[in-house]
Amino acid sequence: MTTPDLQAAAAAIDLADTAIAKGIARLTELGGPDQQQVLAYELAHAGAGIATAKSMLAYGTKGDIEARLTCGFAADAIHDLITKLIGREELWGVDAASLSGVHGFVGTYRDPEFLASLAGSPGPRHLGGDMEMVQDTFRSFAANVIGPHAEHVHRTNGDVPEEIVSGLAEIGAFGLSVPAEYGGYSEGGDDEYLGMVVATEELSRASLGIGGSLITRPEILTRALVKGGTEEQKLEWLPKLATAEVMPAVAVTEPDFGSDVAGIKVTATPAEGPGGAAGYVINGVKTWCTFGARADALALLARTDPDRTKGHRGLSLFVVPKPRGDAHGFQFSQEPVGDRIGKMEGRPIDTIGYRGMHSYEIALEDWWVPADNLVGGDDGLGKGFYLQMAGFENGRLQTAARALGVMQAAYEAAVEYAQNRKVFGENIFEYQLTQAKLGRMAMIIQASRQFSYQVATLMAQGQGAMEASMVKAYVCKAAEWVTREAMQIHGGFGYAEEYPVSRLFVDARVLSIFEGADETLCLKVIARRLTAG
Repeated sequence: MTTPDLQAAAAAIDLADTAIAKGIARLTELGGPDQQQVLAYELAHAGAGIATAKSMLAYGTKGDIEARLTCGFAADAIHDLITKLIGREELWGVDAASLSGVHGFVGTYRDPEFLASLAGSPGPRHLGGDMEMVQDTFRSFAANVIGPHAEHVHRTNGDVPEEIVSGLAEIGAFGLSVPAEYGGYSEGGDDEYLGMVVATEELSRASLGIGGSLITRPEILTRALVKGGTEEQKLEWLPKLATAEVMPAVAVTEPDFGSDVAGIKVTATPAEGPGGAAGYVINGVKTWCTFGARADALALLARTDPDRTKGHRGLSLFVVPKPRGDAHGFQFSQEPVGDRIGKMEGRPIDTIGYRGMHSYEIALEDWWVPADNLVGGDDGLGKGFYLQMAGFENGRLQTAARALGVMQAAYEAAVEYAQNRKVFGENIFEYQLTQAKLGRMAMIIQASRQFSYQVATLMAQGQGAMEASMVKAYVCKAAEWVTREAMQIHGGFGYAEEYPVSRLFVDARVLSIFEGADETLCLKVIARRLTAG
């Protein structure tokens, strides 16, 4: 059996890092991400893969299987880098010979027999006692409450059962990021973000659509309020978010402006409301508002400065209360104020997966909201973009955790099926090709998990913004491969809705699209920050 060599892994990662550094310098020389989009995109993904490998080095010191997974993943990430580099050495500014020193390491730990030896060996997570308790609590809830509904909701395009919402509220899921002084469970410290990652993975393992994603929207609004809300707004909204008295949706994307948030058109204009109360009327259309019907409020980003040349500096964030609506579409009207009647209409958007919470296109016409609901009050005017991004940065980490849960479920399903399915008189688990696939899944999942844990720790220390984007980019794309191969191991049954792996496959596909489309995340966030030094 091949012996793991962590020193060789570290040395190989260092060489890969040097190649990426040269690529970043070359990208800067050639004019940056906007001028060289293909190079920028590949550098962002290669950098994310190598950063993930680095995060495994400490994990590898904790035991033999940990070291084996670390070496295997490092070889895999470096191989991925080399495949991006071949034929584009001049574009990258990297001499291929400079990576010749890693070939032996990569060959050793990409050997089919070595990969096959990792099948069925995902490795321990090494969580502390408190986090193990979080894991056990959410795993139990996911298995007993979410799991029994997952397939039915997916196949019928049904709604999130209310027992899931109320049950998650009872175990504190919506208060994980709400500071304790406002009725939540967050007391800061290094575990503040880690608990969210652990909980989200377990919920997503049961279902992405009615489990792991439920706590994302309250999390995003919570972070924005904590970052820039007034004291009165924190006292008003945070306790309600923590207990699910208010379940929000996020209304940022528009039909003509997806990831280009700075270009949004929806306006918020000062206007009097009932009894002459100060406020704003909102006009325009938002799209991809997940959970928009069931939600009690929208976290809505709107243009408060009519000068569009100001871009994101003219945007403000509002908490927009709304009635609960029907999943198949809704229409609401406000009480007239003079000749003005506020209207809100929601149209569901059917999707191939990620069902349960539903996404909507929501049109608002003269929908009035009190001035008190402008996040940050008068000081929040023009700062909505920054407040929204404060929520989204953690949303990216949380999306990586959701991808983890989906991958873990797919891996477990593939192992179980392989151990029980016979082909040509032998369980398919015994075939080298099956074992190599399962071994690669195991190391990808554990590396993704350990990088997520590391990013969570960094974010609790006020750092890790770029790493949050990197972990989202790497893990969500990896989830597509893991779920695809899990489906492939199932053969024809994997394509049948009878088996949950088909749901996991279509659910995984959305992960590189929402919370920042992969291309935009790589070009506009990761590559820009890499070239900025």
